[in-house]
Amino acid sequence: MGYSISTLDELGEGYGFRKIRTALGVTAFGVNALVFPPAYEGPAHYHDRQDELYFVHRGTAVFTIDGEDHEVGEGGLVHVESTTHRRVSNRGDTDLVLFIVGGKDGYVERDGQLVDPADLAKRQALAKGETQ
Repeated sequence: MGYSISTLDELGEGYGFRKIRTALGVTAFGVNALVFPPAYEGPAHYHDRQDELYFVHRGTAVFTIDGEDHEVGEGGLVHVESTTHRRVSNRGDTDLVLFIVGGKDGYVERDGQLVDPADLAKRQALAKGETQ
């Protein structure tokens, strides 16, 4: 199948991981969502090979990296290299929802292609921060 669609609610309920990769058939990178209850201190961890990119979807996260706390609100992004020790916590009084992408071996060069050449002007405008 060339695509799959779901929601976090369809992938589980309650607190903990939402296994996105397997459910949607993603094989090119790791991807999960994580839901923490209020006042939850996550486990300190690191990875052998996989960098992680965290997106704070809902709530406020506290990332403890190398002993320093960083408060990150909704819409915030945090990249952590694989072997860097980190802890993600929810010190707030509402749920925290994170979207996490993990990968190894770097960036694939720009390889996007337009299906319809008539969309070229639209693509160029978006690259300039404009819409048509």
